[in-house]
Amino acid sequence: MEAEMNDRTCIVTREAGSVDDMIRFVVAPDGSVVADLKHNLPGRGCWVKAQRRYIDEAVKRKLFPRGLKTAVIVPDDFGKIVDQMLAKSALGSFGLARKAGVVITGAAKVDIAIRNGTAGLVLHAFEAAEDGVRKLDQARRSVVYADGPDIPALSLFSSDEMDLALGGVNVIHAAVLKGRAAAGLMKRVWMLQHFREGLDEQTSAKAATAAKETETE
Repeated sequence: MEAEMNDRTCIVTREAGSVDDMIRFVVAPDGSVVADLKHNLPGRGCWVKAQRRYIDEAVKRKLFPRGLKTAVIVPDDFGKIVDQMLAKSALGSFGLARKAGVVITGAAKVDIAIRNGTAGLVLHAFEAAEDGVRKLDQARRSVVYADGPDIPALSLFSSDEMDLALGGVNVIHAAVLKGRAAAGLMKRVWMLQHFREGLDEQTSAKAATAAKETETE
C-alpha cells in the first residue's frame, strides 16, 4: 500500500497528484467500489482527481475495473454517492468544532466575526435570502478595503443539514473562526467545495490562506 500511496496517478487524466487533490478507491468484500476518504482501507486501490466530473467520467468510461484490475460493481450515480460521503464527513466535523467554540451562527454574530477579524470562513445555507448574503458580503468587502483578509464565503449545505450538524434551529448563516480546533473542519469543507465546483486560482489562494490562518491561530 505504501508504494501505491507514492504512485498517485488519476485513472481518468493519467496525471499524478497529491493526496489532498485525489480520492482513493478500493474494492469492498461484496465487489463494490468504495471511496477511501481516510486512506486507510486495505487492498489494491486506484486514484481519481477529487472532483465530481472526474468520478462521473470514470463511471461512464468504465475505468474502475481497469484501475482496480478486477470486476467491480459501480452504480451509475456513484459521483452523487461520493458527494454525500464528503458532505457527511464535513457535517460530522461541525459538532466537535461547535463544542470547541470555533463555529458561530446567526447573521449578527457572523457580521461581528467578519469585522473583528476572527472569522476564517463564512457559510450560507442554500435557503439564504439574497439580502442576508449581500449584507455579509458588504462586511467581507469592508475588511478587504481596510487591508484585511479576503474571507471566503461558501454555500454547501441546506438549512436542515446545518441545523442537524450544529444543534440549532433555522441556521442560515455561520462562520468558522480561526483556530487550530477548526483545522479539520476547514479541510473537509474545502474538499467538498473542490469536489463540487473545483477551485480556480483565486479561490485556491483563499483556501490556502484560510487554512494557514486556522492552523497558526
